[in-house]
Amino acid sequence: MSKKHAKRGSRPIVVGHLEKISSGVFEDFPDQVTGLIKKGQGVYALYRRNKLYYIGLAGDLRGRIKWHLKDRHKGKWDRFSLYMIRKTDHIREVESLLVRIAGPDGNKQRGKLRVSKNLKRALNAAIKKRQEEKREKIFGDHKGKAKRKKTKKKKKTKVIKERPLRNVFPGGKMIYAKYKGTVYKAWVKRNGGIKFKGQIYDSPTGAAKEIIEKGAVSGWNFWKYKDGAGNLIKLRTLRK
Repeated sequence: MSKKHAKRGSRPIVVGHLEKISSGVFEDFPDQVTGLIKKGQGVYALYRRNKLYYIGLAGDLRGRIKWHLKDRHKGKWDRFSLYMIRKTDHIREVESLLVRIAGPDGNKQRGKLRVSKNLKRALNAAIKKRQEEKREKIFGDHKGKAKRKKTKKKKKTKVIKERPLRNVFPGGKMIYAKYKGTVYKAWVKRNGGIKFKGQIYDSPTGAAKEIIEKGAVSGWNFWKYKDGAGNLIKLRTLRK
């Protein structure tokens, strides 16, 4: 591997940070903090007397932290830390990991791991299997051979989900959405699957919920596609 490729592969995720800074900096030195943070994206943490209170994700760190000075978190924190993250598809998962590990009081929802498989059941099964093997070794039959139970494997039935956009765009189509100042893009495949951030969703609403986690959302109103003239049209027009 060349040095050029090695450097590219080792690019850091975090490109700048501030830790446990007084919330008063936004009032006393607004230009200075604005000049440093600009409109960087990343993860931030709010503290109350050095105790972690809240963890969040923001496309505009400066604006989001300032907003928390007057929203439901007002008066509940006095210091903040922020970590500017290079553009990455995994930024939301980074936030989820931090929330799951730290469990701050201010976060109403536990971090979601949408794709990750919970290995607790598999670990439990592996432990039971090992325990059974040990018992068989101790209480084997008169020939010294362990008795093993034959278990029938249950056939898994594959559930095929209905995809409302199946064959709507035979050549595939890019769809767009704008949320809190950030433009998102997803690709609708011929089979109706919607590829967004490396994952495939069966419906526009499923893909929209990856962006808007709280409250109800209609993906048909959220996502838009470009017509022949380049105009953005809501997906709901395809349902008529």
